[in-house]
Amino acid sequence: MGRTSDAKEKILSAAHTLLELRGYSALGVAEICKTAGVPKGSFYYFFESKEALALAVINEQWAVQQRDWTRILNGDAEPLQRLRQLFEETEAEQRAGQQSCGTVSGCMFGNLTLEMSNQTEAVRKHLQEIFDAQVTMVDSVITEALERGEVTVSDTREAARSVVAQLEGQVLFAKLYNNTSQLSALWTNCLALLGARTAQAPANA
Repeated sequence: MGRTSDAKEKILSAAHTLLELRGYSALGVAEICKTAGVPKGSFYYFFESKEALALAVINEQWAVQQRDWTRILNGDAEPLQRLRQLFEETEAEQRAGQQSCGTVSGCMFGNLTLEMSNQTEAVRKHLQEIFDAQVTMVDSVITEALERGEVTVSDTREAARSVVAQLEGQVLFAKLYNNTSQLSALWTNCLALLGARTAQAPANA
């Protein structure tokens, strides 16, 4: 049982790395298994298709990210400061990835959305659910800021969508230019999007 579980984790880990570096379409089952160091038969023991594996990797990645977002956005800091912390940790994560492999990997969810949303309905639907969940989490923080009179938005849900879209777009630019400094504008842009009433101290103040 231990060996079986270990083989599955090796496949998931290899698929995660390869999906981040190269995307979905260019990958084959044989390459995934070679990278994982497991026989090809092991793949089909755990996953009925490459799409099923992609969904499993997405689930695993979202579990980690959801935990991080919950920790940050449900924290004790003031609402706008929680959003700033989310941006800071996103930038730090992308910078660490760049230092590790030489390139900015971007967001797996965003990368797969661009590549696969018109190819497989199961993946498209699941990615949609993840982004909807992100918007809901940000919405709750913006609603709190609105109740405190710190922002001036009229529709918190749409404002949250704009914030998530801006975060995703800046990560995309960071990947495109292989430059994490593209993420430095997140905080200022967020304040403008939300019509923040009070000047917020810069992150390094």
